[in-house]
Amino acid sequence: MRFTSEQRLDDGVLEREFTLGEIPGILWTPGAASAPAPLILLGHPGGLHRMYPRLAARARHAAAEGFAAATIELPGSGDRPRSAAAEEARADLHRALEAGEPVDDEIVERLVLPLVEKAVPEWRAALDVLLPLPEIGGPVGYAGGVIAIGVRLAVVEPRISAALLFAGSYVPRAMFEEARQVTIPLLVLLQWDDEGNDRQLALDLFDAFGSTEKTLHANMGGHTGVPRFEGDDGNRFFARHLK
Repeated sequence: MRFTSEQRLDDGVLEREFTLGEIPGILWTPGAASAPAPLILLGHPGGLHRMYPRLAARARHAAAEGFAAATIELPGSGDRPRSAAAEEARADLHRALEAGEPVDDEIVERLVLPLVEKAVPEWRAALDVLLPLPEIGGPVGYAGGVIAIGVRLAVVEPRISAALLFAGSYVPRAMFEEARQVTIPLLVLLQWDDEGNDRQLALDLFDAFGSTEKTLHANMGGHTGVPRFEGDDGNRFFARHLK
């Protein structure tokens, strides 16, 4: 990992951009930390520059409660090379949604499964280099989307102790068996009127999770309408399980 820039934000949070090989990422650490901070990985649907305002707001909110936060660019997003197969699957998805047709499981599998296969090893590699930093301490949480990436990480990555998952993207039905293997504490956010998400699929996925502690917060509104108080609830969730 190589740090490429750093700046001290007005609330004292230290923001550092880095590269992990060819993968760009950002690390935020609390300004007044007296001990290594627990780490929250911030998931997102891709495009660090496009997502930066929301990611930075989430990271700074977490830092105010003593958490470090980090994110990396997803495969095929930002300046990373595009996948022709993924672009074709995304176009098929958009055509189905615009036509008001059901989204075929085959389209979801073509779009999401290759992304999960590529992204999860990259998130694990990021953990390998972030956790040894002196300002970072375990345990680790995962927060955000793509929810299928969070499901796979919760199954294969023992360093992740709790996850806050945003049910705002499609999940291949083939991954429901993986969901049954998830045992860490979960908080799942669902926007009831999310125009780009299958509500019943999200509810079925929540039911499939094998965790003995799992909580579903369903709020009215579209994809970007998550209430502000959910940020506070998320911090309290991670405080119970990461501190």
